[in-house]
Amino acid sequence: MNIRDKQILHIALPSIVSNITVPLLGLIDVAITGHLGSAAYIGAIAVGGMLFNIIYWMFAFLRMGTSGMTAQAFGARNLTEVVNVLLRALSVALLISAVMLCLQVPVRELSLSIIMPSEEVAAHTRTYFNICIWGAPAALSLFALTGWYVGMQNSKIPMVVAITQNVANILASLLLVYGCGMKIEGVAWGTVIAQYIGLAVALLLFVRNYLRLRKYMFAQSVFKGNALLQFFSLNKDIFLRTCCLILVHFFFISAGAKQGDTELAVNTMLMQLFTLYSYIMDGFAFAGEAMVGKAIGAQMRTIYEETIRRLFRWGWGVAALFTAAYLLLGKPFLSLLTDDATVIEAALIYQPWTLLFPLCGMAAFIWDGIYIGATATKGMLISMASGMVVFFLLYLTLVPLWGNHGLWVAFVAYLTTRGVSQTLMRRQVWK
Repeated sequence: MNIRDKQILHIALPSIVSNITVPLLGLIDVAITGHLGSAAYIGAIAVGGMLFNIIYWMFAFLRMGTSGMTAQAFGARNLTEVVNVLLRALSVALLISAVMLCLQVPVRELSLSIIMPSEEVAAHTRTYFNICIWGAPAALSLFALTGWYVGMQNSKIPMVVAITQNVANILASLLLVYGCGMKIEGVAWGTVIAQYIGLAVALLLFVRNYLRLRKYMFAQSVFKGNALLQFFSLNKDIFLRTCCLILVHFFFISAGAKQGDTELAVNTMLMQLFTLYSYIMDGFAFAGEAMVGKAIGAQMRTIYEETIRRLFRWGWGVAALFTAAYLLLGKPFLSLLTDDATVIEAALIYQPWTLLFPLCGMAAFIWDGIYIGATATKGMLISMASGMVVFFLLYLTLVPLWGNHGLWVAFVAYLTTRGVSQTLMRRQVWK
């Protein structure tokens, strides 16, 4: 196996394991609340979980921006800047957390007014939100630390942190709910406790593996000159890109809901296939962030170009594998998600669209990692905005004619546009 392939797998595989722990935790939370005696608890977990997913998703630049800048500084062997990037990211994470804590009531009430759940679900959601919001400093700090570790070519530490955090979350929630008699409060406190345990593990592993870098910590250079302005300028593009992404996915869900309960259930299940694929491809995107950033920092053009070729070979291979799996195992997978024959039969009508996910979406995932590593964030924003425009144009044009098929055409075209746009702009990445 080529040395570049080994480096890709060294970063991608632990990242994939970390990603897979995320849906497992969600299933456990639903299972715990599902035995509390009221469906309103499950609804509160769904609504509250969605709120925090959106909130934290908006600040994902703390991970993505940090990884690219760290990888370039690491490749250039500028260890002072390596440390500075981490300190800036952690400072911004804590600042955002402080603002979130101060504005928690208006944010909570505005969100509930938009979603409009039942009174019982809203009451439980407020309880869940009021507790989980105190985990924001840990959650956002972990974004910064995870991005920094990936930039340092180390995805094993984020994997260990993710596994530890999720196991702690499950154990704490079970103990508080079944051992201490709490209800949704137990699930919420379990989440917060696990977030701080994850942060503690991430910091302990930093001390164990990177304490030698303390000699490069100079307080006066962390925010020197336009360093912080550059940090925000870079991450502004990622923030705006994430807003576009959230808008497309939120509108996709709401558009499905308007077509009826069956179509909503179908779209939700089929989207799980895309989510599963995205967890795998994100691992290779992480490898792109780390390796491309390092190559650019070291000004090694040959390694940079070889890394991109190897990443796309892995991308095409994984895409082909998923396409074959969706073709052969689509119906059995749907049967695992529901035993409602009506929903399964309806889903099979739209299942052919899932065969396009891997091949049409692959380039977008791989290029995202490459662009992040190169800190070419403007190109990422342009490609995402282009994809969003295509999505809404096709939705407005085709859904009135083709119904739910039109919605899926719009989503597949959105994925394709992102990949094509980034491919066309690829020559600007090295610059």
